[in-house]
Amino acid sequence: MKLVLLAMIVSIGFVPSAEAKVGLVRVVFTKAALIAGAGTGRGVLTYDGRDYPFRVSGLSVGLTFGASVMHLKGRASYLDRLSDFEGIYSSVGVGGAFVGGGGGVQLKNDKGVIITLYGAKAGLEFAVNLSGIRIAFR
Repeated sequence: MKLVLLAMIVSIGFVPSAEAKVGLVRVVFTKAALIAGAGTGRGVLTYDGRDYPFRVSGLSVGLTFGASVMHLKGRASYLDRLSDFEGIYSSVGVGGAFVGGGGGVQLKNDKGVIITLYGAKAGLEFAVNLSGIRIAFR
């Protein structure tokens, strides 16, 4: 798990090409699960000097158990325009928490936007799963 988290954090340091625009992302996500899970959250995309609030909802299937609250931050890469950020993202993530812990996830949508997030988790959860995440501006 530590190796996967380290790889995700290192990938955040990757600098996309000069043509690709990057936004900073902050998300608070609440999740409950037993085999399949569901979660909701809210976040802010900082893009071209402005903040854009958004909603997050998702469903995960895989080896998942527990409930958690995650405070994640990271970046959204390959944004050609602001509207590319909204949509359905697929992800593969690994994380765990017992009272406190950490996790990371990388998301990609059909427009080529890649969101890499990492951060702290509070609660009791273990997860190795495939998720579908929907992001929509408020």
